[in-house]
Amino acid sequence: MAVDAAGADIASLVLRVSVGGTLVAHGWNHAFGGGRIEGTAGWFESIGLRPGRLHALMATGTELGAGVLLLLGLLTPLAAAGAVGTMAVAFVTAHLRNGFFIFRPGQGYEYVVMIILVACAVGALGGGAVSLDRALGVADDLAGWPGLAIAALAGGLGAALLLAVYWRPGEKPESAA
Repeated sequence: MAVDAAGADIASLVLRVSVGGTLVAHGWNHAFGGGRIEGTAGWFESIGLRPGRLHALMATGTELGAGVLLLLGLLTPLAAAGAVGTMAVAFVTAHLRNGFFIFRPGQGYEYVVMIILVACAVGALGGGAVSLDRALGVADDLAGWPGLAIAALAGGLGAALLLAVYWRPGEKPESAA
C-alpha cells in the first residue's frame, strides 16, 4: 500500500518537529547551558575549530535558526540543510574517530548520521500540509528531489567549506602558542 499525501504530510510534521526541536535544544544549550557561548567556544577550539567563539556563535545561530524554521515548516529544505551542515561538521570533528555507536567513549557517530539522514528526508518531504511553506504556496516547489538536493548539497558543501577553511586539528590555539 502506497503512502498517500496525508501520510507524507504527517511524516513531515513528525520529522520536522523532532529534528527542529532537537536543534533548538542544542542551540539553546550552546548559548545558555553550563558553559554558555564561552564554554562552547573553548570546546570548539579544543577540537580544532578556530576561532572558537566564531564557531560557537555560528553553530548556535544555525541550530536555533534552522530549528525554528523546521518547527514552522518555513523554507524547509534550507532549514534541513542547516541541520545537515552542523551535524556533518560534528561528524567529522568530534564523532568519526570514536566509531559508530553513541555509547562508545567519546560518543560515536550514529546519532549525528541519523540526524543528517532524517534532515535529508525532511528536505525531500518538504514542509507538508501543516507548514508555512504550504501557506505561502511554495511547499510543492521545495519538495521531492529539489528539496533533497538543497538539504544534502547545501548542508554538505557548507560543512565541507567550513572544515576546509577553519578546521585545524592538532594545532595549538594561538592563545596557547
